[in-house]
Amino acid sequence: MSTSTVCPLSSLSSELKAALQERTEHRLRNIVASNITTHYGTSAASLSVFRQVIMGKNVQEDPTIVIDFRRVVPVTDYDSYSPFVAKFFSHPRKQSALENLLAPGLPSFIGISSSTTRNKSKLFAKYSRGWSNTPPSFTKLLQTTNLEKTAYIYCFGYRELLEVMGEDGEVMKKIPVCIGTCGGVRDTENWSVETDSTRMGAIVPGHVSPWATGFITHHRSFLLIHALFALSEPTLERFNMTFLTFFVDLIHHIQEHWDMLITSMRNGTIPDIEHIDHVRTYLQVNFRANPWRVEELQNIGPPLTCSAWAQRVWPNLKTLICICSGTFATVMPKVNGFYVSCRRCGSAYPRQARSVLGENVLIQNVGYGCTECIMGRTLNVGDTETFVLESGDVIEFLDTSEALVHDNILQSWDLQPGKCYQPVATTEDGLWRYLIDDVIQVTGFDPRSGSPVFEFYGRKNLAIRLPYAAITEAHLVGVVRAINTEDIMKVQEFTAIVDQRELPQTVGFFFEIIGDISHLAKFARQKAFEALVATNEEHRRAFDTGRLRLPTIRIVRRGTFAEYRLWRAESMKAGVGQIKVPVAMSNEGQQEWITERVIMEL
Repeated sequence: MSTSTVCPLSSLSSELKAALQERTEHRLRNIVASNITTHYGTSAASLSVFRQVIMGKNVQEDPTIVIDFRRVVPVTDYDSYSPFVAKFFSHPRKQSALENLLAPGLPSFIGISSSTTRNKSKLFAKYSRGWSNTPPSFTKLLQTTNLEKTAYIYCFGYRELLEVMGEDGEVMKKIPVCIGTCGGVRDTENWSVETDSTRMGAIVPGHVSPWATGFITHHRSFLLIHALFALSEPTLERFNMTFLTFFVDLIHHIQEHWDMLITSMRNGTIPDIEHIDHVRTYLQVNFRANPWRVEELQNIGPPLTCSAWAQRVWPNLKTLICICSGTFATVMPKVNGFYVSCRRCGSAYPRQARSVLGENVLIQNVGYGCTECIMGRTLNVGDTETFVLESGDVIEFLDTSEALVHDNILQSWDLQPGKCYQPVATTEDGLWRYLIDDVIQVTGFDPRSGSPVFEFYGRKNLAIRLPYAAITEAHLVGVVRAINTEDIMKVQEFTAIVDQRELPQTVGFFFEIIGDISHLAKFARQKAFEALVATNEEHRRAFDTGRLRLPTIRIVRRGTFAEYRLWRAESMKAGVGQIKVPVAMSNEGQQEWITERVIMEL
């Protein structure tokens, strides 16, 4: 059944504004009432003035609490919470010391951030109450359904298991330290770590891969096993995974290891690959030889041999659910159109664009959020870039052109379409006016609820800053799109740095491309410069005055960014699927790593 398209309003009616304000302020009073009595609420220096002004008030019911909150609670950052989170990693872990630390009770998991901006992950205590109030539209996409056969490509493992002890020495709770999607899915499905052993040898109804697959921590092995079970299931209807780059990596591994996967299905044996010995028994018990399916797949061939390959392999495939907005949108051409390399006499060139998914498979965004909180859902099905604010938490906004003080924080009904803002989150998990590093651009208001409609604009602290101007993530993506054309080159993934190898400094791009570059690639640097100037005329002035040279473009070997994700995951012991390639790479070690993989410079 078709769904009508929702078009944002340019302004709010008085009725919508009043309803939006009432919902927001009611939610804020509930969060304040729950969290002001926690260890953080009663002791944090950032809340000292707030505690004084609300003394003696009924926090749950008194409407002046909202005014007090907005007037005196300052903007906070991670350093305000890290000492409290650190208590979960100290010994002994006494329930009396850890209960009600940031929010009521004990957390259900400790969420690990994705580490795009730091060398060390941030850690956030995540409580069941907070996740249970996550918008249904978000959790619905993550939940398992018995009605659809799904390749559910998520990690269920954890970096560490924290045992909280009672006064008598008995273990009262086990808290996994894991990536946010892992902990959130576990909470949603009620998959506690204590009951993991009951699922290890089983396939959860609706899934195609055994539960144990989620405990493979090596990226390549993790995807190969998921690929094996997905290929074995002809009735597959849905892919569900963290990031769109996962699907790209999955297809690459199927292409590269096609013969091995086919042999395994013919013999009914799990392939002899590394990093799966701890779950091999559980995988094997769920895997059987399927000669009929092997014959069917061999008649189709590997991914890069025919158009609409995915729909030939899985005729019932309808949806790919993943995070696919912002920088991940640059991978979309790779999903919709793979290039086949033809190597005759040692040469390689793009022969023909092949649609991998086919036109009838919907790519659907999970929603908009981060480890700290969930902030929105897609406004319209099929539109992966436009979101509407929907959260169980309270989200305020800071105009990016204003100073970072709490007096400049705006409410959702005060926002102006076309302007950029940073979200400021007060959450049920115990964050108070926490500044999120993202920048969003408001495009209007939802006519049904009045909530702001927005697009992801970039990461606040991932911009490249030159002496005369800042270059945002959105600007960098725009440059890549300008040269990501048939007559220049097809860019699969990219990152950027400040290139200081020569003076003056400039923006340096690293591209992983599909196929070969065109003879018109000699104009790529000029075209990149023109796209950069289109974002800010200061770049032209800087170039004319010798403060900037043309952007540099270096091509890295195929598979570099998949290898980067594996390298970062292993070096940081991060969860599978949690590592993202930063749009702007500032870490010297990462820059050195990717420079070693350059095969050509334009």
